[in-house]
Amino acid sequence: MRDPRTSGVEFDLVVADRAAVGVVAARLRQGQSEWAAMGLEARIAILMRWAQLIDGPFRQPLIDADSRDTGGGEISRIAPDMMLGVLRGTAASAKAQLAAAHREGVSRADPQIAYRTILKPYPLVGVISPWNAPTMLSMLRAIPPLFAGCAVLVKPSEVTPRFAAPLRASIQTIPELAAVFDFVFGDGETGQAVIDSVDYVSFTGSVPNGRRVAESCARRLIPCDLELGGKDPLVVLASADIAAAVSAALRGAVTSTGQVCFSIERIYVAESIHDEFVAQLVERASHIAINYPDPKVGQLGPFIGPQQAGIVDAHLDDAVAKGAVIVAGGKSFVEDGGRYMRPTILTHVNHGMLLMQEETFGPVMPVMKFRDAEEAVRLANDTQFGLSAAVMAGTEAEALAVAERIDAGNVSVQDAFLTFHAGEAQSDRFGVSGVGSARPGLTRYLRRQALLINRGTPACLVTSALRAAG
Repeated sequence: MRDPRTSGVEFDLVVADRAAVGVVAARLRQGQSEWAAMGLEARIAILMRWAQLIDGPFRQPLIDADSRDTGGGEISRIAPDMMLGVLRGTAASAKAQLAAAHREGVSRADPQIAYRTILKPYPLVGVISPWNAPTMLSMLRAIPPLFAGCAVLVKPSEVTPRFAAPLRASIQTIPELAAVFDFVFGDGETGQAVIDSVDYVSFTGSVPNGRRVAESCARRLIPCDLELGGKDPLVVLASADIAAAVSAALRGAVTSTGQVCFSIERIYVAESIHDEFVAQLVERASHIAINYPDPKVGQLGPFIGPQQAGIVDAHLDDAVAKGAVIVAGGKSFVEDGGRYMRPTILTHVNHGMLLMQEETFGPVMPVMKFRDAEEAVRLANDTQFGLSAAVMAGTEAEALAVAERIDAGNVSVQDAFLTFHAGEAQSDRFGVSGVGSARPGLTRYLRRQALLINRGTPACLVTSALRAAG
């Protein structure tokens, strides 16, 4: 395991093989029966005890571990709060979610036949989480199934596993939770062992790996939800407040060095305000600093892995070779072993360039003109991705009129980067960004069993045959 700030090796990660994963999975399955049987109110009480620990003695250790994983940044600092939001929000809504999923009544075909439903949790949910924002993205997926009565097995990315240590320590203080919630560590082979050991898979990661996960789940005929890559557009209409649009673009594009699946990666600006927008964007970007040498000073941390810096540099090279102009920033550079990049702005871009079609995952802002709203919508939708998007205009109504036509699971209106709040809307994704929402509801992890009750006399095949014969 390497420190992203120095590239120095810190420790070796012991990889769980198939047998080791099987042992953990079997133990969690054993604990799940009692966890499900205790009922929703008891599970809520236990998970609220855990929330107090996350909001208390384990808050700073979680921030520190996530920062060591990622090089530090805003998402590391707010990771405990994101966890607490899901814990407390799900606790408040769980009863209503389950009630809404319940069905009970009388058959329309035969009033003597009644029915009702029972919701049964998948015994073991596997969560395979990505290397960026490791605490947040793993826990957004792991927490809801715990409320539903499932056991949960998390396989963090082998690139950023440090956060699991304080989380595991917090879990171990609550025996009821420790019986149904644990981690295994390793690479793709460990992930495959998890898929082969669970009843439901929740995956967050790249499109190629998402396809592999979906194929593996299909072979086993088990369900999965996938939260994959993004290429989020920001549309800035001519009536928009330019200063506000620049603020939204910068935060949306460079937070966590752009290593967020719903980062703004394409900016489309009305041609009448394009030049002024670019000028203000360049000026504002000049005030964004890397957090070197002091990780607590500055807004941009290092790339989590040097391979990601290489991808971003390749996208810049491709764009420049095809006519793009870099007007601020530039390719990555090394400080004390860490790979950094300043906010990088390009003009004269087009959709033949990699940085307008493939996920870049860096603090890069390509800006492209459009003539009217029709062209803006066409450009925003000219992508295989459909995770999220953003629109800014002079009025909310004008922005909404464009937002409703963009093919994305979440669209931020009059801002960008609001996908943190997407769980309240329970959106689905378009294109290859995957199927599922950022914060899945409880019913995703529950199987509905129908109980059909005959309150009359069972039909007799012999009697029916005699009547038919006359």
